[in-house]
Amino acid sequence: MLTILDKYILKNFLSTFVFLMMAFSAIAIVIDFTEKVRDFLDRDVPTLKILGYYVNFLPYILALLFPIFIFVAVIFFTSKMANRSEIISMLNSGMSFRRFLRPYFIGAGIISMTLLMANQYLIPLANKKRLAFEEKYLWERSYSKDDNFNMRISPNEYIYMQSYNPESKMGYRFSYEKVNGTEIIEKINADHCVYDSIKKEWKLFDALSRKTKDIHEDMQFKLIQSKKFAFLPSDLIERREARQMMTATELNAYLKRESEKGSENLNEYYIEKYRRTSAPFSAFVLSIIGACIASRKVRGGSGSHLAIGLMISACYIFMMQFSTTFSVKGNLHPMLAVWIPNVFFSIIALFIYRKYSK
Repeated sequence: MLTILDKYILKNFLSTFVFLMMAFSAIAIVIDFTEKVRDFLDRDVPTLKILGYYVNFLPYILALLFPIFIFVAVIFFTSKMANRSEIISMLNSGMSFRRFLRPYFIGAGIISMTLLMANQYLIPLANKKRLAFEEKYLWERSYSKDDNFNMRISPNEYIYMQSYNPESKMGYRFSYEKVNGTEIIEKINADHCVYDSIKKEWKLFDALSRKTKDIHEDMQFKLIQSKKFAFLPSDLIERREARQMMTATELNAYLKRESEKGSENLNEYYIEKYRRTSAPFSAFVLSIIGACIASRKVRGGSGSHLAIGLMISACYIFMMQFSTTFSVKGNLHPMLAVWIPNVFFSIIALFIYRKYSK
């Protein structure tokens, strides 16, 4: 059962959190609009399209700045309670510090569950519309995933392409291999290839084809060879921030499909998958740290508490960016990369709790 004090703290917690989200949202929209207003004017973007863009921009920016919102919200209203000696009165009445933190856990749980569901479905759907707008009005062009990449298109078929031009749909230094165990039974090398969108097939130019059966080899050279492969030009294109547009169901299906193909460099997608779960958990960690720090009355008042809060939340975001970058560029497992900041700050939260609960 929630007591009057629980409801009082919970109400202040959630109302301050919502107020900060609204305030930061307004600031973020103004800054973003200032940066892009010239592009909007140059491309004659309709006003309704711009308004729709910022409706879908809000979920993205709110999720990005989530650690700052919750940490500053907790510190702001808790510090005000401490300055009015309300916390001292609660503790002097016999309430333990652990009991005092219960409404913070409830508030963090509400925010955490909301963000968890939003991360899985709501925010990706908003990102689809936001990124579609940016791709149409702001981006210059698409770009190929990489140079010198290999792709497994079936359990026993592989392709290699040195480079790919998305505008002309042309790939260079193309190679195709079909294997049976450890034996290559068919191999095709071509100087370049182009996708025929009408016939849904690839045209290979200066193609040298080799087929092997037992000890016999059949070799043919063709100036132009048409062949269907189990991949499309879209598989060679990296849509900017594509992982952000996938719902949880789509992301899991994509990872399963690409893993079966033998695709590499999927760390960014695994990071996105695990981040959607780890980010909501940070609500509990940051709430505990913020409540403990701001529960004591200090000479600097709310100002010093807010300064500490902003510094700690900035450290959390920095550590998250550092660990995920180390996973993408290095060998750190994606799950460890997104959970390391939570584990580290959980240890800090436990230390601070033991110190302030005495």
